[in-house]
Amino acid sequence: MYAITGITGQVGGVVARQLLDAGRGVRAIVRSADKGAVWGAQGCEVALADMTDARALTAAFRDTEGVFVLLPPNFAPSAGFGETRAIVAALREALAEAQAPRVVCLSTIGAQAERPNLLQQLQIMERELGQLDLPIAFLRAAWFMENALWDVEPARARGVIPSFLQPLDKPVPMVATADVGRVAAGLLRQSWDGRRVVELEGPRRVSPNDIAACFASILGRPVRADACC
Repeated sequence: MYAITGITGQVGGVVARQLLDAGRGVRAIVRSADKGAVWGAQGCEVALADMTDARALTAAFRDTEGVFVLLPPNFAPSAGFGETRAIVAALREALAEAQAPRVVCLSTIGAQAERPNLLQQLQIMERELGQLDLPIAFLRAAWFMENALWDVEPARARGVIPSFLQPLDKPVPMVATADVGRVAAGLLRQSWDGRRVVELEGPRRVSPNDIAACFASILGRPVRADACC
Protein backbone atom coordinates (compact mmCIF):
# COMPACT_ATOMS: atom_id res chain seq x y z
CA MET A 1 0.00 0.00 0.00
CA TYR A 2 1.28 3.42 -1.00
CA ALA A 3 -0.15 6.70 0.30
CA ILE A 4 -0.43 9.40 -2.36
CA THR A 5 -1.02 13.09 -1.66
CA GLY A 6 -1.92 15.40 -4.54
CA ILE A 7 -3.60 12.49 -6.30
CA THR A 8 -6.17 14.74 -7.99
CA GLY A 9 -3.38 16.61 -9.82
CA GLN A 10 -1.40 15.73 -12.91
CA VAL A 11 1.68 14.21 -11.28
CA GLY A 12 -0.05 12.57 -8.31
CA GLY A 13 -2.58 10.99 -10.64
CA VAL A 14 0.17 9.46 -12.78
CA VAL A 15 1.94 8.11 -9.67
CA ALA A 16 -1.26 6.43 -8.53
CA ARG A 17 -2.07 4.93 -11.94
CA GLN A 18 1.47 3.60 -12.33
CA LEU A 19 1.22 1.82 -8.99
CA LEU A 20 -2.27 0.50 -9.68
CA ASP A 21 -1.15 -0.82 -13.07
CA ALA A 22 1.69 -2.64 -11.29
CA GLY A 23 -0.81 -4.33 -8.97
CA ARG A 24 0.13 -2.25 -5.93
CA GLY A 25 -2.36 -0.93 -3.41
CA VAL A 26 -2.93 2.83 -3.34
CA ARG A 27 -4.37 5.00 -0.58
CA ALA A 28 -5.69 8.23 -2.05
CA ILE A 29 -5.32 11.12 0.39
CA VAL A 30 -7.91 13.79 -0.38
CA ARG A 31 -9.69 16.60 1.43
CA SER A 32 -13.23 15.49 0.63
CA ALA A 33 -15.12 12.30 -0.15
CA ASP A 34 -16.24 13.79 -3.46
CA LYS A 35 -12.63 14.16 -4.60
CA GLY A 36 -11.86 10.61 -3.54
CA ALA A 37 -14.85 8.95 -5.21
CA VAL A 38 -13.24 8.63 -8.64
CA TRP A 39 -10.19 6.97 -7.09
CA GLY A 40 -12.26 4.71 -4.89
CA ALA A 41 -14.00 3.51 -8.06
CA GLN A 42 -10.57 2.55 -9.43
CA GLY A 43 -9.80 0.37 -6.43
CA CYS A 44 -7.99 2.84 -4.18
CA GLU A 45 -8.46 3.06 -0.46
CA VAL A 46 -9.55 6.63 0.34
CA ALA A 47 -8.30 8.63 3.34
CA LEU A 48 -9.63 12.08 4.20
CA ALA A 49 -7.03 14.53 5.46
CA ASP A 50 -6.30 18.23 5.24
CA MET A 51 -2.62 18.90 4.60
CA THR A 52 -2.36 20.87 7.84
CA ASP A 53 -3.96 18.13 9.95
CA ALA A 54 -1.06 16.12 11.39
CA ARG A 55 -3.32 13.61 13.13
CA ALA A 56 -5.28 12.78 9.98
CA LEU A 57 -2.10 12.61 7.91
CA THR A 58 -0.51 10.26 10.42
CA ALA A 59 -3.43 7.86 10.09
CA ALA A 60 -3.23 8.10 6.31
CA PHE A 61 0.51 7.38 6.25
CA ARG A 62 0.44 4.41 8.62
CA ASP A 63 0.84 0.82 7.43
CA THR A 64 2.19 1.78 4.01
CA GLU A 65 5.22 0.84 1.93
CA GLY A 66 5.82 4.44 0.97
CA VAL A 67 4.39 7.96 0.84
CA PHE A 68 4.33 10.42 -2.04
CA VAL A 69 4.30 14.05 -0.91
CA LEU A 70 3.17 16.91 -3.13
CA LEU A 71 2.69 20.37 -1.63
CA PRO A 72 -0.49 22.17 -2.70
CA PRO A 73 0.44 24.99 -5.10
CA ASN A 74 0.40 28.49 -3.64
CA PHE A 75 1.16 31.26 -6.11
CA ALA A 76 0.33 34.11 -3.74
CA PRO A 77 1.84 33.15 -0.38
CA SER A 78 1.95 35.43 2.61
CA ALA A 79 5.23 36.96 3.71
CA GLY A 80 7.44 34.30 5.23
CA PHE A 81 5.47 31.47 3.60
CA GLY A 82 3.39 30.80 6.69
CA GLU A 83 0.92 28.57 4.85
CA THR A 84 3.70 26.36 3.52
CA ARG A 85 5.41 26.18 6.90
CA ALA A 86 2.16 24.97 8.51
CA ILE A 87 1.76 22.22 5.91
CA VAL A 88 5.39 21.14 6.17
CA ALA A 89 5.19 21.03 9.97
CA ALA A 90 2.14 18.77 9.79
CA LEU A 91 3.84 16.54 7.22
CA ARG A 92 7.00 16.27 9.29
CA GLU A 93 5.07 15.31 12.41
CA ALA A 94 2.92 12.78 10.55
CA LEU A 95 5.77 11.11 8.67
CA ALA A 96 7.82 10.80 11.87
CA GLU A 97 4.90 9.37 13.82
CA ALA A 98 3.83 6.95 11.08
CA GLN A 99 7.44 5.87 10.41
CA ALA A 100 6.88 5.58 6.66
CA PRO A 101 9.37 3.09 5.16
CA ARG A 102 10.25 5.56 2.37
CA VAL A 103 9.11 8.99 1.24
CA VAL A 104 9.26 10.63 -2.20
CA CYS A 105 8.62 14.38 -2.31
CA LEU A 106 8.01 16.34 -5.49
CA SER A 107 10.35 19.32 -5.51
CA THR A 108 11.81 21.39 -8.33
CA ILE A 109 15.10 22.16 -10.00
CA GLY A 110 16.22 25.40 -8.37
CA ALA A 111 14.81 24.60 -4.93
CA GLN A 112 18.29 25.16 -3.52
CA ALA A 113 18.49 28.75 -4.83
CA GLU A 114 19.01 31.40 -2.16
CA ARG A 115 17.40 34.31 -4.02
CA PRO A 116 13.86 34.95 -2.67
CA ASN A 117 11.22 33.45 -4.98
CA LEU A 118 8.22 31.13 -4.96
CA LEU A 119 10.50 28.08 -5.17
CA GLN A 120 11.54 28.73 -1.57
CA GLN A 121 8.37 26.92 -0.53
CA LEU A 122 9.97 23.72 -1.78
CA GLN A 123 13.27 24.69 -0.21
CA ILE A 124 11.48 24.87 3.14
CA MET A 125 10.01 21.41 2.52
CA GLU A 126 13.40 19.93 1.61
CA ARG A 127 15.11 21.46 4.63
CA GLU A 128 12.51 20.40 7.18
CA LEU A 129 11.59 16.95 5.88
CA GLY A 130 15.23 16.23 5.09
CA GLN A 131 15.90 16.15 8.83
CA LEU A 132 13.67 13.13 9.31
CA ASP A 133 15.41 9.86 10.15
CA LEU A 134 13.69 8.13 7.25
CA PRO A 135 14.64 7.15 3.68
CA ILE A 136 13.49 10.26 1.80
CA ALA A 137 13.98 11.35 -1.82
CA PHE A 138 13.41 14.84 -3.22
CA LEU A 139 12.51 14.63 -6.89
CA ARG A 140 13.60 17.96 -8.36
CA ALA A 141 11.61 18.15 -11.58
CA ALA A 142 12.17 20.68 -14.35
CA TRP A 143 9.59 23.18 -15.65
CA PHE A 144 6.46 21.29 -16.66
CA MET A 145 5.94 21.20 -20.42
CA GLU A 146 2.19 21.27 -19.76
CA ASN A 147 2.53 24.87 -18.56
CA ALA A 148 2.50 25.76 -22.26
CA LEU A 149 -1.24 24.99 -22.24
CA TRP A 150 -1.71 28.41 -20.62
CA ASP A 151 -0.14 29.93 -23.73
CA VAL A 152 -2.67 28.52 -26.19
CA GLU A 153 -5.31 31.24 -25.73
CA PRO A 154 -2.98 34.28 -25.89
CA ALA A 155 -1.09 32.76 -28.83
CA ARG A 156 -4.34 32.40 -30.73
CA ALA A 157 -5.90 35.69 -29.67
CA ARG A 158 -2.94 38.08 -29.68
CA GLY A 159 0.02 36.30 -31.21
CA VAL A 160 1.92 36.81 -27.94
CA ILE A 161 2.72 34.39 -25.11
CA PRO A 162 3.67 35.92 -21.73
CA SER A 163 6.65 34.20 -20.11
CA PHE A 164 7.96 34.06 -16.57
CA LEU A 165 11.05 32.31 -17.97
CA GLN A 166 13.73 34.84 -18.88
CA PRO A 167 15.80 35.69 -20.82
CA LEU A 168 13.50 34.65 -23.62
CA ASP A 169 16.27 33.08 -25.69
CA LYS A 170 17.67 30.96 -22.85
CA PRO A 171 16.88 27.22 -23.10
CA VAL A 172 15.55 25.88 -19.80
CA PRO A 173 15.09 22.34 -18.47
CA MET A 174 11.60 21.00 -19.15
CA VAL A 175 9.83 17.71 -18.51
CA ALA A 176 6.40 16.15 -19.02
CA THR A 177 4.28 15.47 -15.94
CA ALA A 178 3.75 11.90 -17.16
CA ASP A 179 7.50 11.31 -16.93
CA VAL A 180 7.67 12.91 -13.48
CA GLY A 181 4.91 10.61 -12.24
CA ARG A 182 6.57 7.52 -13.71
CA VAL A 183 9.90 8.32 -12.07
CA ALA A 184 8.23 9.08 -8.72
CA ALA A 185 6.35 5.77 -8.80
CA GLY A 186 9.59 3.97 -9.58
CA LEU A 187 11.38 5.64 -6.68
CA LEU A 188 8.62 4.58 -4.29
CA ARG A 189 9.30 0.95 -5.20
CA GLN A 190 13.05 1.22 -4.62
CA SER A 191 14.97 0.76 -1.38
CA TRP A 192 17.60 3.17 -0.08
CA ASP A 193 18.88 4.72 3.12
CA GLY A 194 19.08 8.37 4.08
CA ARG A 195 18.38 11.44 1.94
CA ARG A 196 18.44 11.50 -1.86
CA VAL A 197 18.08 14.30 -4.41
CA VAL A 198 17.05 13.26 -7.92
CA GLU A 199 16.97 15.86 -10.70
CA LEU A 200 14.77 15.19 -13.72
CA GLU A 201 14.53 16.94 -17.08
CA GLY A 202 13.63 16.00 -20.64
CA PRO A 203 16.07 15.24 -23.47
CA ARG A 204 16.24 18.83 -24.78
CA ARG A 205 16.11 22.24 -23.14
CA VAL A 206 13.62 24.71 -24.61
CA SER A 207 13.49 28.51 -24.56
CA PRO A 208 10.36 30.69 -24.51
CA ASN A 209 11.28 31.78 -28.02
CA ASP A 210 11.30 28.11 -29.08
CA ILE A 211 7.80 27.68 -27.66
CA ALA A 212 6.60 30.79 -29.51
CA ALA A 213 8.09 29.47 -32.74
CA CYS A 214 6.28 26.18 -32.25
CA PHE A 215 2.95 27.99 -31.83
CA ALA A 216 3.70 30.08 -34.92
CA SER A 217 4.31 26.93 -36.95
CA ILE A 218 1.07 25.33 -35.75
CA LEU A 219 -1.09 28.46 -36.17
CA GLY A 220 0.47 29.52 -39.43
CA ARG A 221 1.10 33.11 -38.31
CA PRO A 222 3.65 35.04 -36.19
CA VAL A 223 3.73 34.40 -32.44
CA ARG A 224 6.31 35.92 -30.10
CA ALA A 225 7.25 35.50 -26.46
CA ASP A 226 6.97 38.49 -24.14
CA ALA A 227 8.73 38.78 -20.78
CA CYS A 228 6.32 39.37 -17.90
CA CYS A 229 6.74 40.15 -14.21
